[in-house]
Amino acid sequence: MADARKYHELTSPFRMKRGGELHGARVAFETWGTFTAGRDNAILILTGLSPSAHAAANAEDPSPGWWEDMIGPGRAFDTDRYFVICVNSLGSDKGSTCAASIDPATGEPYRLTFPELSLEDVANAAYEAVAGLGIAQLACLVGCSMGGMSALAYMLLHPGATRTHISVDTAPQAQPFAIAIRSLQREAIRLDPHWNEGRYDGDEWPEHGMSIARKLGVITYRSAMEWNGRFARIRLDPEQRDDNEPFGFEFQVESYLEGHARRFNRQFDPNSYLYLSRASDWFDVAEYGEGDVMRGLARIHVDRALVIGVSTDILFPLEQQETIAKGLEAAGAQVEFVALDSPQGHDAFLVDIENYSRAIGGFLRSLL
Repeated sequence: MADARKYHELTSPFRMKRGGELHGARVAFETWGTFTAGRDNAILILTGLSPSAHAAANAEDPSPGWWEDMIGPGRAFDTDRYFVICVNSLGSDKGSTCAASIDPATGEPYRLTFPELSLEDVANAAYEAVAGLGIAQLACLVGCSMGGMSALAYMLLHPGATRTHISVDTAPQAQPFAIAIRSLQREAIRLDPHWNEGRYDGDEWPEHGMSIARKLGVITYRSAMEWNGRFARIRLDPEQRDDNEPFGFEFQVESYLEGHARRFNRQFDPNSYLYLSRASDWFDVAEYGEGDVMRGLARIHVDRALVIGVSTDILFPLEQQETIAKGLEAAGAQVEFVALDSPQGHDAFLVDIENYSRAIGGFLRSLL
């Protein structure tokens, strides 16, 4: 199986914001395009909770990536002009050191002995990977969903590290609804008997808990408008139902969620999911502004920024994107704010490629 991942070995010990440290840790990343002589054309993409660094096909791995239609020659992230990097978050099991990794001190997986993870740790690890590539300053820092919060941390912790910023469907802090949903997801995993206090393995895997967590996530990633238009109240055909199972699936939307959950299960480490989920709850720009989000955003200084939000996003509501735009503008950036009416909700940046390409591609072309 093709693998385009490269690895950056982190400073050892790598000290974590909330205490503890990692020894011999690393992050995985992939790249597209070619550096200019001065290495001043680099774009860094920070991802949501579950994606890998494989954002698009490349020579080493031709399989489609999670943002396939956005990256490549002539696309929004034009690799004829830019050198694009996507880093897998510290704490994710897609190649970076995480709770499933081996603790060099014990020779066993960290599991719940992995230090408490923050998005500041994710940002610092990505910053080290960028510096390891010999990049003094990014042309643009891009953050999607959870990655957008990591990007805000990156700019707060490393002033001057990027000239411009693209914020995609994210937030300066988690609102109660998002925290509540993630709390239920974590509870579903922890209450699965096979989670076993994080000591699952082989056949003893918390598949039921992960399935419920994924279903909850998918429900919040899309909008009621899309659910209504896509499924209405259409029932499954009789042969698709299990009449011997009380309260079994009867509607197409139930079957759709089950299919999503099955594809996700065993594709992501449950403990890693727990750590990254909680890190998303903890992040708060207000910590950098004496308890005030706008004061925190005022500490971020970039030349220009593009902030994109979706009116149907219930997980990261549009008003949170507006706050980011106003905060960056107040701090001196030239800000373009784009509010889309995509029916796909939070997941629109993965689906509504035409509108996101137009906004992001136009912004990046204007930088040259």
